[in-house]
Amino acid sequence: MLLLLLLLLLLLLLLLLLLLLLLLLLLLLLQLLLLLLLLLLLLLLLLLMLLLLLLLQLLLLLQQLLILLLLLLLLLLL
Repeated sequence: MLLLLLLLLLLLLLLLLLLLLLLLLLLLLLQLLLLLLLLLLLLLLLLLMLLLLLLLQLLLLLQQLLILLLLLLLLLLL
């Protein structure tokens, strides 16, 4: 009887340990997922910054082009 009780207790303890391990694994997975999400967000932000930089470059180019056109027009008028 005592042996059976001890065995049952051991089994219960093992089950509890397994549950704890599962919980830890789940937490780790969640952390990994969160890290992945953060990395994705960072990548998106970087992409957005690059796009903005490209747009700024394009605007600067357009401005230079406009200035050149105005100068050309001024030369043609003279």
